[in-house]
Amino acid sequence: MADYTVITSDFINVFISTSNDDISFGEKRFPKDLTISDLKAKLELMTGGNCSTMQVEVYDKDNKLVCSLNDDSALLGSYPIENGMRLHVIDKFSIRNELNFGNVEKYEMAPEMYAKRSDTVRAFLIKNKMGQYNEECIQKKQKQEEEEQKLAETTVIGSRCKVSVPNAPVKLGTVLFAGTVEGLSGHWIGVKYDEPLGKNDGSYKGKEYFKCPPNYGAFVKPQSVLCGNFPEETYDLNEEI
Repeated sequence: MADYTVITSDFINVFISTSNDDISFGEKRFPKDLTISDLKAKLELMTGGNCSTMQVEVYDKDNKLVCSLNDDSALLGSYPIENGMRLHVIDKFSIRNELNFGNVEKYEMAPEMYAKRSDTVRAFLIKNKMGQYNEECIQKKQKQEEEEQKLAETTVIGSRCKVSVPNAPVKLGTVLFAGTVEGLSGHWIGVKYDEPLGKNDGSYKGKEYFKCPPNYGAFVKPQSVLCGNFPEETYDLNEEI
C-alpha cells in the first residue's frame, strides 16, 4: 500500500450530492486524515449508496470536476479538496432502492413547491452562484469559446507551430486539423509533432481527423498553439561521442 501524508491536520467542510436524486445533504465536516474507504462508509450511511461500489467525484464552486476519490487507501487530505467543494456520490443505491415499493403510490412535488425548498442541489447552486446559475462564469465561458473559434478559423492547415501547454515541455510540429472534435467541447487544433511526444495518431475515439504515426498526434486548444517560422530541429550525431 502506498504511503500518503496529510498536508494539514484540519477538517474539511464539503457538500454532498448523489446521482440518484436532486437532493443535497447539506454541508458536512470530515477530518483530512480520514481514508477514502472510511469516508465512503460514512457516505453510505448518509446517502444509502454502497461503499463497496460507489464512486465519489469532487466538484469545485464553479461546478467543475476537480478529481475522483478512486484510491480507497489514500487520505482525504491528499486530494486537492477545499472548503465549500461538493462530493458527488455515484452509485446504483440498491440499499435505498430496496425501500422503494413499486406498488406504493409515490408523492410528486409540484415544481413551485420544489423551487421553494432550500435542501436541493438546485438551491445550493443558486445560493452559491455555481454552474448554470453563475452568470459571470457563463459569460466568461462563452467569450472563451468565441475566442477559440476565431483562433481555430484563422489557423492555416500546414503551418509550422509551437505548442505550449501548462506543465509540459514546448513542442514543435505541423498543424493538420482545426475545428471541432466529436466528444470534446469547443474548438481544437490537430498537431503532428516532430517527435513522438503526442497521444494519438490523429484519431479520437475511433474517428480520424488527420493522419500521422502513432504517438505523433495531439489535439490542443487554439490558445496553446503559436504558428510561425519554426523549422524542424535537426541533430548532428557527430556532436556527441
